[in-house]
Amino acid sequence: MSGPGRKLLAVLLLHSTLTQVITFVLRPTSAYRALELDVPAAWLGALTASFAIVPLVLAVPSGQATDRFGERRVMLVGAVLMALSGAVFWTERGGAAGLVLGSVVLGTGHLLSVVGQQAAVANTAGPGRFDTAFGYYTFAASLGQAAGPALITVLGGSGALPDTAPIFAAATVLGVVLLACTAFLRMPVRARPSGDAANGGMGTLLRLPGLLRALLISCVVLSAVDITLVYLPALGADRGLAAGVVGLLLTLRAVASMTSRLFLGRLVRWVGRRRLMIVSVALSAVSMAAVAVPLPTVALAGLVVLLGLGLGVGQPLTMSWLAEVAPPGLRGRAMSLRLTGNRLGQVLIPSAVGLVAAGVGAAGVLAATAGALAVVGVAARRLAVDGGSAA
Repeated sequence: MSGPGRKLLAVLLLHSTLTQVITFVLRPTSAYRALELDVPAAWLGALTASFAIVPLVLAVPSGQATDRFGERRVMLVGAVLMALSGAVFWTERGGAAGLVLGSVVLGTGHLLSVVGQQAAVANTAGPGRFDTAFGYYTFAASLGQAAGPALITVLGGSGALPDTAPIFAAATVLGVVLLACTAFLRMPVRARPSGDAANGGMGTLLRLPGLLRALLISCVVLSAVDITLVYLPALGADRGLAAGVVGLLLTLRAVASMTSRLFLGRLVRWVGRRRLMIVSVALSAVSMAAVAVPLPTVALAGLVVLLGLGLGVGQPLTMSWLAEVAPPGLRGRAMSLRLTGNRLGQVLIPSAVGLVAAGVGAAGVLAATAGALAVVGVAARRLAVDGGSAA
């Protein structure tokens, strides 16, 4: 990648990190604020759902806007909304309704930022660099997701409920920094869709061979990460593990995923994208199934590391595959389609797994999730992902 390309990628990585820091500061802090207000359980559910519901509706239109108006403009709107969401939370007006409004604004800003980022990475990385670029991109996102909650500890004090005002203020400032970062983005001239791509739009994408398999792999892997975050603590409680041990296990999983993403380009060069996809999903399935079996803590920690290494690969690999097969000028729509599938998967898959494994506890849920991963591992065998981007 050329010097200007590297600088642009560096700004995009910073943009991704800031976006996730703000999101992972504001979401838990808004929940703490709701607890301070003694918000009813129904409003807590609305607060959680409001982050995802509006973006689910706007995901595809945001991709269309990205392809039509450019990544930078969409990211600017997203950055404005993210800064505004911090300010809405900071004013602490409107009670529960104000929190829900802030969450809607945050979710919409997060969506626009992420769609713009992913399309920008796809349009600037260049052939042969997709895997490396998306590996770095998802690493930066993971870094932001890890750093965000740490700010709550630093700024919120030592009480059972943190002081939310300084946290909301800091998030608002970070939103302004994100806006400045977006203003300095200088995107190269984008290729316009031509021929069938220009006329077909979303239909052109939906006819791509293997698209549905790639979207299925992406949403199942992401849902497996969410299930791990919820049911690994439940598994620890069932087996009498201390909360600190469970926290360490979750940290090990996150660090392992970040490691596999950081070296994704090299891994693809060594084994090929298709083989790496199959191996990573199979490793995730086997590790998840083994975690459900009663084991010593040290063995459990080793399995969690393997699980993290496998789960870290699925998202960037499907992004790089989409970036390669989507026609130039339609990559924003391609990334938004993937995000739509992910959101649906995050809603439907955990619910389905919970029903299938009802009555068998956290271990049963993890085993059922391992089964779902095994199914998409079979689907990955038929996905032609070893195109021109082997690096």
